[in-house]
Amino acid sequence: MQYPERIETRFEKSNEELELECTSWRFAVETNNLSPWKTIPEQCGSYVKDYVMGRGYKVDLERVSTEAGIYATSLQLSADGKDVWVFDVDETLLSNLPYYADHGYGLEIFNPVEFDKWVYRGVAPAIEPSLKLYEKVLNLGFKVFLLTGRSEKQRSITTENLTKAGFRSWDKLILRDSEDHDKPATVFKSEKRSKMVEEGYRILGNSGDQWSDLSGSFPSDRSFKLPNPMYYIP
Repeated sequence: MQYPERIETRFEKSNEELELECTSWRFAVETNNLSPWKTIPEQCGSYVKDYVMGRGYKVDLERVSTEAGIYATSLQLSADGKDVWVFDVDETLLSNLPYYADHGYGLEIFNPVEFDKWVYRGVAPAIEPSLKLYEKVLNLGFKVFLLTGRSEKQRSITTENLTKAGFRSWDKLILRDSEDHDKPATVFKSEKRSKMVEEGYRILGNSGDQWSDLSGSFPSDRSFKLPNPMYYIP
């Protein structure tokens, strides 16, 4: 079918405008300028899919890892073994893209029951740029603390999955106890960082895909936000 030239131009501009709007939306997500949101905009479904499955997401992940590695290398660590780098787990060390590929890349409202089924499979792959950063900070002499919103009941499968994905030698894996389950992530993670500081640790670096991984009280000296336009955790 042949469209008149003026209609083709209008369609082209419409597609360009949609991409601009979805790019602007993703920028607002990454800069934490949006109010809490439950799903990605319906019209941006294809855009988010193309981003996370394409080269752009990989390049952004590599950029974060590279900059964090430059920062880590620039530090002079103390000899007392109290310098810490904190990592989130999901979408920071482990990728759940296989799960989200089956759930609309963020178009569906999050279903904790279905996600837990995925977690218990223990097959989430490593985010390769994060694995490189992880190995770098270990080799530099940092203590590595993993601070995740996963349940304490998932300790065994989380340990198994992390090990299988290539992560090793962490110093602490901190998960949610029963009394933590109703706390917002920002509160939960702030409390756990507070305890680290009380124990004499210095949090020099923190990597996470959510602002709730990085903000709140007792933040690290420097934080590194990984891209994630698929979901929001307050």
